[in-house]
Amino acid sequence: MAFELAIIGSGGSAFAAAIAARRSGRSVVMVERGIVGGTCVNTGCVPSKALLAAAEARQVVLSADRFPGIRASADEVAFAELIAGKADLVAGMRQEKYTALAAEYGWEIVAGQARFGEGPALDVALAGGGTRRIEAEHYLVATGSAPWTAPVDGLEEVGYLTSTTAMELPALPESMLVVGGNYVGLEQAQLFARLGVRVDVVEMLERLAPTEEPEISAALAEIFLDEGIGVHEGTVLSQVRREDGQVVAELRDAEGATRQLRADELLLATGRTPVTGGLGLDAVGVRVGERDEIVVDERLRTDNPRIWAAGDVTGHPQFVYVAGAHGAVVVDNAFHHAERRLDYHHLPRVTFTGPQAAAAGLTEAEAQARGYDCECRVLPLGHVPRALVNRDARGLVKLVAERGTGRLLGAHVLADGAGEVIATAVYALHNQMSVYDMGELWCPYLTMAEALKLAAQTFTRDITKLSCCAA
Repeated sequence: MAFELAIIGSGGSAFAAAIAARRSGRSVVMVERGIVGGTCVNTGCVPSKALLAAAEARQVVLSADRFPGIRASADEVAFAELIAGKADLVAGMRQEKYTALAAEYGWEIVAGQARFGEGPALDVALAGGGTRRIEAEHYLVATGSAPWTAPVDGLEEVGYLTSTTAMELPALPESMLVVGGNYVGLEQAQLFARLGVRVDVVEMLERLAPTEEPEISAALAEIFLDEGIGVHEGTVLSQVRREDGQVVAELRDAEGATRQLRADELLLATGRTPVTGGLGLDAVGVRVGERDEIVVDERLRTDNPRIWAAGDVTGHPQFVYVAGAHGAVVVDNAFHHAERRLDYHHLPRVTFTGPQAAAAGLTEAEAQARGYDCECRVLPLGHVPRALVNRDARGLVKLVAERGTGRLLGAHVLADGAGEVIATAVYALHNQMSVYDMGELWCPYLTMAEALKLAAQTFTRDITKLSCCAA
């Protein structure tokens, strides 16, 4: 074989696999039809979080008067400069962490569209013209996912933004309607609202952040409303049209009542779908599921023993850290017969709103569905000293525990820095700690992580009767 590993795609799972393979001396080739680096660095995590950080900086200025004696103001956003700065950051990271890294490890990146043929082999339509046939011992499909849009009357005629194209707008609109109230929609809605755009969010399910605990959903909705973002839960976008340069959206609620909203831009954040089209998977015996995902076993092998899949294209949780772990697992299993499989039970997730929403483990409903006799505690951030000195007590911590043993089953946090806080809960879950143990461990004072300890202590005591720095 010309190569030991041929990879379609160049995102997180592709690079993790290529690096692992090269470290063990395997020959690697990578085929990319678009921009090297995949979703995360180009159109996902990096650019969105960079813009969210900028929007948060402006929000900090605008809300500085929550501290007595502080006065601040924010001028109009120079949006073109903001987008240009984001583009420079993305280009720099793409060069340093992807293109240059591939050269350093010594594998070729072929620009073109790959399609499986008999063998199996890859027939690549090269970007510069012509074709190339690539044969390898093993193949990895790591083509990721793309924005998915629900069918809506008038949508194609009206035009719409996705989370990708919204970050390339030449100027800020005056108003925006965001359809989708899960993590992508929530992040995009608050991002543009904090940059001065009038924003409404529509979620077809009964609450924002529908996969999170109801208490977190309710608190997020209240925060959005306080920041001037319109919230429309249990509402479906049924039809759109353009009128006088604006999008006119027809909305229908759960009772069948209709209303109209007008906005300059329509942003659809209704999910993502695996990218599997045009790969010729049928020709090599690779099955695709109902959601267009490549069907793999627990070791990430497809029905063809020489073809593997990793990352978003498999239908597994769409996080870059999952994709990265997948890439390493594929190499271990393909070349070292490691029979590795990943455990997703304590997989953390973060929604980068302000404050952030983060979770790991089971929700209360999930724990009950699995037969646990559980008890829960909800701690408002008004009882957390770090939140008090920040003059921002918006948020809460909810812990789900097994009744009797106190074993932690799930942790859910809405707070500034919740993404960092939840990492502590992951370790507690992994080590099957009880809330009683968590309540007695050392924790530095005046940190947001202390909220986990205080929430754990509520299972055994009334923390309102503790002094602010009592253990």
